[in-house]
Amino acid sequence: GLSRTLQEMEVTVLDARMCNNSRFWDGGIAPTMICFQGRHRGSAPSKGPLPTVTSTQGDSGGPLVCGKRAAVAGVLSFTSPDLTDPFKPPVATSAVKHKKWIQKTLR
Repeated sequence: GLSRTLQEMEVTVLDARMCNNSRFWDGGIAPTMICFQGRHRGSAPSKGPLPTVTSTQGDSGGPLVCGKRAAVAGVLSFTSPDLTDPFKPPVATSAVKHKKWIQKTLR
């Protein structure tokens, strides 16, 4: 079932070129997208493409937050239907790339 408690994980943004190669999302990552890899809080970054934790179904629309002041960097868009696939990391839509539209819409 779904958790009633807000969940959190530390993430590392992955290079868009790597996420777009044929072993990963094969060109499906646009410049307005952020591909990332998750890990448990406090754990060392992994040495390869295998995430230690991942987003899952039901996380779509959730925030990707960065910085000590908790600024929204993106909104989770999609992940692989096969959550065990290390070559299909989660992808968020960049809020930064849409900042002007967001500010205009909020006015």
